[in-house]
Amino acid sequence: MNPFLLEAEKYASSIIRSQLSHVYIYHNLSHTQRVVKFTNKLIEAENISEADAENLLISAWFHDTGYTEGTDNHEEISVKIATEFLNTQNASAEKIMAVSKIIMATQKDYEPQNLLEKIIRDADYAHFGSKEFLESSELLRQELAQSSDKVYTDREWTQININFLTKNHQFHTSYALNNWQQGKDKNLAMLFKILKKQGLEAIKIKEKNEESLFKKNKAKYPERGIETMFRVTLKNHITLSNIADTKANILLSVNAIIVSLVLSNLVSKLDNPSNNYLIIPTVIFVLFTVATIILSILATRPNITTGKFTREDVSNKKVNLLFFGNFHKMSLEDFEWAMGEMMKDRDYLYSSMKKDLYALGYVLNKKYNMLRITYSVFMIGIIVSVIAFFIAFNYQGYLN
Repeated sequence: MNPFLLEAEKYASSIIRSQLSHVYIYHNLSHTQRVVKFTNKLIEAENISEADAENLLISAWFHDTGYTEGTDNHEEISVKIATEFLNTQNASAEKIMAVSKIIMATQKDYEPQNLLEKIIRDADYAHFGSKEFLESSELLRQELAQSSDKVYTDREWTQININFLTKNHQFHTSYALNNWQQGKDKNLAMLFKILKKQGLEAIKIKEKNEESLFKKNKAKYPERGIETMFRVTLKNHITLSNIADTKANILLSVNAIIVSLVLSNLVSKLDNPSNNYLIIPTVIFVLFTVATIILSILATRPNITTGKFTREDVSNKKVNLLFFGNFHKMSLEDFEWAMGEMMKDRDYLYSSMKKDLYALGYVLNKKYNMLRITYSVFMIGIIVSVIAFFIAFNYQGYLN
């Protein structure tokens, strides 16, 4: 073996073994040895001269030694290390320049300008056409995670590989095109199959997560049960309110008829002195009847509201937009905006429904309390009036 190349191998291998961090599980000595092996194949296939072959192999040994000082600008550092070695071997400036250019040709997006640069690039990416492609790719992925904190999912990494093979890489030498391109095409087809499978798995995982989240939220927030509860309860409250209004209207109608009959039949007879004994019972009867009418009106009389709100009230969730009394004087534009804000906020919407339910219950309580008093007054009035008339008739009979 060429003594010069033997020294280059020893020097580069020693640096990589002693100085390269263990996080570089892809750009290590095994990778360098593999690139050297493929470079030798391409040298033989392309009939490269002995001097150029020596420069290529030196470049292959040193092209990744720069990783000993980190990932950034490792090609420039590799050139520096190679230059230091070549100076110890008293190499000419021309040789140092030639090796430096070949090493710099291994930069990721570099476009090779001559056959030597094409050879080193094809040798560096020869694994793209090999059966060990997926294994090498996974090592690079783990290296990026450890050295640069670049963590990729399976699907992301597959897509990155596809993009690189289709958009950023091509073989340049005749030997690589004839012997490695077919393997690269197979690996690319395999990547597309993997991506498709990962896509289906991602969809399944997404659907599973969505289903799990839906079940979790359904258990936590039983939306349909809540809506049914509000609907049934509000309906019952409205029905009870209608019943209360109906009861008040019955009392109002009955007592109005009673007052009309008293005024038309009984009061007209009180002008006769012989009927003076009916004055007190009639007055009692009329007073209780009028009191019942007043209480019935109070039980059904609606409250007057402002019918206005401000945008600040909506922002602070202070206004209940489900009750017409809070918005009937607002413009349609303001009302639509406020309703939109409320519908976007689940908590505000349910809060408004709770407030509406509470308000209905509060009004019902007032109505039924007033109705109870009204019925009590009506009942007491009937009893007292009957007793008064009974006493009056008995008293008149006693006088006669």
